[in-house]
Amino acid sequence: MTKFKGFGLRARRVMLAGIAGLAMVPSLAAAQETVADDQQRPDGDQAIVTSQDIVVQGQIGYRNRIDGAEPVLEYGTEYFQRFEPLTAGDALKRVPSVTFLSDVIESDGPRLRGLPPGYTQILINGERVPGGQADRSFFLDRIPAELISRVEIVRSNSARRTGDAVAGSLNIVLRDGYQLDGGYVRGGALYYDDEEFEPSFGAVFGGKVGPGRLLIGGNFQGRHNPKLKSSLRFSDSPENNPSFATQDFDNREDQTDTRDGKDYSVNATYEIDGADTNFQLRGFYVRTDRTEDERSFEYNDSTAINGPVRNGAASGNLLTDNANVNEIDQENFTIDGKLSHQWSAGKTTLRIGYANFDDKQRETEFEVDFDRATPRFTGDFTTLDVSDSEFTVKLEHAVDLTDEVKLVFGGYYQDKDRDTAILTVRNRFNVAAARNWNQFQRNPTELNTTFAAPASTPGSINSIEERRIDGFALVEGRNGGFSWEAGVRYETTDLTIIDATGAAAGALGNDYSKLLPSASFKYDITDQDRIIGSVARTNRRPEFNFLSPALLEAELGDNDLLGNPGLDPETAWGFDLGYERRIGRGGIVGINFFYRDVQNLIELTNTGVVGSEGAGTFVFQPLNVGDGKVYGVEFDLSTDLGFLGLPDTGIFGNVSYLDSEITDVFGKRRFNDQSKYVYNFGAIQDVKSIGMAFGATYRKQGNAFGRVIGEEVTTSYGADLEIFIEKRFGNSLTIRAVGSNLLNGKKREVFNKFTTVEDQTDRSFDEYELEAEEAGPVFQVIARYAF
Repeated sequence: MTKFKGFGLRARRVMLAGIAGLAMVPSLAAAQETVADDQQRPDGDQAIVTSQDIVVQGQIGYRNRIDGAEPVLEYGTEYFQRFEPLTAGDALKRVPSVTFLSDVIESDGPRLRGLPPGYTQILINGERVPGGQADRSFFLDRIPAELISRVEIVRSNSARRTGDAVAGSLNIVLRDGYQLDGGYVRGGALYYDDEEFEPSFGAVFGGKVGPGRLLIGGNFQGRHNPKLKSSLRFSDSPENNPSFATQDFDNREDQTDTRDGKDYSVNATYEIDGADTNFQLRGFYVRTDRTEDERSFEYNDSTAINGPVRNGAASGNLLTDNANVNEIDQENFTIDGKLSHQWSAGKTTLRIGYANFDDKQRETEFEVDFDRATPRFTGDFTTLDVSDSEFTVKLEHAVDLTDEVKLVFGGYYQDKDRDTAILTVRNRFNVAAARNWNQFQRNPTELNTTFAAPASTPGSINSIEERRIDGFALVEGRNGGFSWEAGVRYETTDLTIIDATGAAAGALGNDYSKLLPSASFKYDITDQDRIIGSVARTNRRPEFNFLSPALLEAELGDNDLLGNPGLDPETAWGFDLGYERRIGRGGIVGINFFYRDVQNLIELTNTGVVGSEGAGTFVFQPLNVGDGKVYGVEFDLSTDLGFLGLPDTGIFGNVSYLDSEITDVFGKRRFNDQSKYVYNFGAIQDVKSIGMAFGATYRKQGNAFGRVIGEEVTTSYGADLEIFIEKRFGNSLTIRAVGSNLLNGKKREVFNKFTTVEDQTDRSFDEYELEAEEAGPVFQVIARYAF
């Protein structure tokens, strides 16, 4: 049962759990002017691809081996498509070092190298996009996978991109990153464990129109996620009492959690390629209508499901009946233009873009409490409105210094405006008639009366303005089998936050600048073997909710949280060193070691001021006071078994060991919610004689631990198994049947909850909770037809 509270830690877990704003930007494939011409991909970025090539795959897909100095892993559409991922997040479950802390059968905020989503830079077509989340992260679970051309894991940063990439970058290159001849339609349905069907449709067309080429596509996707949750709560934990299971039981909660949604998207690109001048115009629109419906029952017995407790007596077992419904309406749109011209002194490129993200949520929570003399009804209504817009300009010039060395320099301007308004209102009254409540036939919604106008709470209405001006320069080159790049980026930021609530009302801000050097290389030892290395300084900007100057009472257990508009970004020096070897006809095996030295970490610090709950509680404020380190090893393999006489059998897999160290007010820990490991492996068998293929993939990620003031949580996930069967008909039609979550995915969380810092140090529990969540398998049948 979730309630909004101001603009603090609790609120952000729910209020911004929807999609992030999607800013469509120029394609990395179509605008790779930052890479020398002799370093383009062997498959040719500008080659025209037929619709039949997309619909009917001629061979098994593996990780691509690309040139250029940057440490990049590239996975094309053919690597993902046969398992029919619904979203970009689903597709990323199959690449190295990406974990999620989502609900089961959902993949929203990617956690590269297991770090919180705000440490990962998300790129769409090579450019950073605005995120709708409070930690500036970008949720990928609303980008239809059907739009993806390829996915790139950029392990280390470059001066040509913004430096918000401590963990690295994930670049989602969409299908309009190439020129398409022809079109195709896609249709099918998904079947869920609760016997519900959802449709899935899409169409794409590309071809020559006038002096240029046009690509236009649309997609409709029904979304559904039925889950069952259960929680057992105790007043103590096994840390202190080995017999806690019977002696310290408090209550049990049973919950159904169903999420229904519809995603709509339209995208278009028009490009004119001249002899010396290129022009490109892009637009993208995505809308999500989503309803999250929870129904919860709390009982005073670990197994019973009797009716309500009456007059505080033990005549029944039902403590509370709760109904929570959140209606979500989110829209993103962008328009983006690029003009490039080849001069005698080099190539100049100008990009101008505007992106807007709107998030409107209307949440009601109705509850009847029976553990009192007269049952009490509580109704909460919360409205959330977030609008985030960005205007960007990027000017870049590239000039050849020699036949093998290129200089690239330019500037970047961003004007970002983010408005947040969270309003709440509560109804509460006694309901004597509820003594005879039947939780299986009645719903708390029937007791609600008309709400008064919702009102603000401290920190719930604010506006953030962020102006950035960056300059960058780099030199890149190639000499035989050695390619390299070295550059520097200087970022300046002018931030203003205007809080419209309480005593903190007014405008405050901060100015800061960062110098971010970077360098990388690739050295081909032989035609099959290469070494890849990089070093870069990156940063992570403060979370929006930490910047609000408002004082949020009892936000951290019984402790208060005071925001800090003067926070500076965290910074990190990072090193990557890897080796990869080409095997078979197109396979690759690789290993990579990484290390991040993070400085200026933002940690909650005790101000020494007594909190609103009195003696023993304090006011905490985020400050730049900490240091940390992140390190690990990543291994990946994808190849056919031609060397064993099985050229139509493909295997793939990756495993990552992830670790870190940080110190907070309670001692050492890992970065919050970083899984210890993640791996996945699978195989595909192509039977060309009958035009069929089948395959399976298996994925597992390790436990994750997170600790904040007032709460600690350990999260574990069950394994995920997916299987597909494909039948091809000629050169134009493919039908696939896919089963996912075949092991009935489970998520388990163990919560330690405390009221004061002293209690947390002394392990004096306010509540110990065991929560479990489960969802059943999903089956889908998808057909594609090329024309």
